[in-house]
Amino acid sequence: MDFWLSFFPIIIYILLIIILIIGIILGIKSIITINKVEKVVDDVNEKVESLNGVFQIIDFTTDKLVTITDRVVDGLSTLASKVFFKKKVKKIKREENEDE
Repeated sequence: MDFWLSFFPIIIYILLIIILIIGIILGIKSIITINKVEKVVDDVNEKVESLNGVFQIIDFTTDKLVTITDRVVDGLSTLASKVFFKKKVKKIKREENEDE
């Protein structure tokens, strides 16, 4: 019995030391991995920022195209409404003249 009481604490201490060493190794490897990921993210961020000018040009162009198409559609809808409302106004005037 005395053997087991002195043997188990030694085994437990050895296992705790091994777990501590493995934890330290994993911590160091995770720090190295995080640094590599940070470098990649910084590189991607720089490349995206270099494309901001292109995206601004595309945004400006689409805004202008939308403005032009809105004006064309407004003009066509105004023209169509004038054509159709003139016919209705003429019908209403004819009906008024017929009633009199």
